[in-house]
Amino acid sequence: MKVLIADDQPAVCSALQLLFELHGLSSLVVNRPEEALDLIATEDIGTVVQDMNFTQERTTGEEGVALFRAIKKLDPDLPVVLLTAWSSLETAVSLVKEGAADYMAKPWDDDKLVRVVKNLVQMRALQQENTRLNAQRSRVRRSLAARYDLCGLVYVSEAIQSLVTLACTVAGSDAPVLITGPNGSGKEKLAEIVQANSRRKDRPFVKVNAGALPDDLLEAELFGAEAGAFTGANKARVGRFEAAHGGTLFLDEIGNLSLAGQAKLLRVLQTGEFERLGSSGTRKVDVRIVSATNTDLPRAIAAGQFREDLYFRLNVIELPVPPLGERPEDVLLLAEHFLAVLPGVDGAPPGRFSDEARATLQQYEWPGNVRELQNRVHRAKLTAVDGVIRAQHLGIPAGGGLRTRPEPAPRPPSSNAAAPAASAAPANDPERAGIEEALVKAGGVVSKAAAEMGLSRQALYRRMERLGIVLERRPKA
Repeated sequence: MKVLIADDQPAVCSALQLLFELHGLSSLVVNRPEEALDLIATEDIGTVVQDMNFTQERTTGEEGVALFRAIKKLDPDLPVVLLTAWSSLETAVSLVKEGAADYMAKPWDDDKLVRVVKNLVQMRALQQENTRLNAQRSRVRRSLAARYDLCGLVYVSEAIQSLVTLACTVAGSDAPVLITGPNGSGKEKLAEIVQANSRRKDRPFVKVNAGALPDDLLEAELFGAEAGAFTGANKARVGRFEAAHGGTLFLDEIGNLSLAGQAKLLRVLQTGEFERLGSSGTRKVDVRIVSATNTDLPRAIAAGQFREDLYFRLNVIELPVPPLGERPEDVLLLAEHFLAVLPGVDGAPPGRFSDEARATLQQYEWPGNVRELQNRVHRAKLTAVDGVIRAQHLGIPAGGGLRTRPEPAPRPPSSNAAAPAASAAPANDPERAGIEEALVKAGGVVSKAAAEMGLSRQALYRRMERLGIVLERRPKA
């Protein structure tokens, strides 16, 4: 994609074109507004960098305003960066409220301008790619939504498409389902989809945070209790299994259940029978189990923290939910959805994202997944009093968890064992130090180091790339 430079001064155009070329950006130059509009209509433009004045006699910025509005009318999603002299600075600021991506006073800061333009070009390219992919996937999604209840799930990524297809396919059986994935990634929503498309959809759907149940209350919560079974039990109490009879019991955070609780749960899963606390009478239930966890259960089994027999009871069908950071194409769609449905300040405009905010949303790794995205959009909607959500409203720390593309470090000749090489990050960077320590302990095996740090392998690779960490292959002795 090309950067379109629109300025009436040849020296400015040459300087900008050289600056962008040095940073790997292709550009086109025009000196008149009408030429800019002609190129936007015919060329693949990623970002426009335009001056606010095109004649020496006029310095109020009126020409820049007219060009900006014409560009937005021609292509509303095309990001525009305004270059302005101090005399028209106020006008440029007002155009940001109308949708300009950014503005910079002349003389501009080279580093800042390149950074902003690169981000906007990448965002524009991603938007167009998403549009193309969405057109390909729309028929599949419509077909799926016509046959199944997707419970309002918002997505465009192929990863979630495949996951939802599998969830809807297995929903018709009574097989236990284990949903895995990090906190905030949407495991409960997937459980709702399984329930909504099962033969039990009109029966109870009971949710319980299994990991939050203390051992002394677990039996009463899951299996119920008779009056007088314990202090304060003044009447008989129905447990979650009884409440879910004929329907589905969703056991969230199953990986945090104590070993004692696991043993009690295993028995009822094997037999379908249990006794209320304080009763010797056996009760039988017909319940489908859907469970969820952010814990690596095979690893917990190896550590003696989770029963292998219970794991195989729960994990007949596994539905792994990928982190939001591994499906960035869903980020903007989810953000727009949350912006539309979350409450804002009374009387405030509905809100929209600036181009800079969109770029920040796309670049952030989202360690807190969909839940974090929802919270940050809600925060932004409440704090953006003029209705334009800018990057600062999202509350994302500068440089914190942002995907960057550092120049690749030269890789040494390949051999066998691996160890971290010199990093582009500062030597005292605690994040770098932690990753390098984990890689050393893991003998350079990235998947092993990622598991030790509680990350996916892809997430660790992204952090290594951001920090400039590469692996040296050491020859065998």
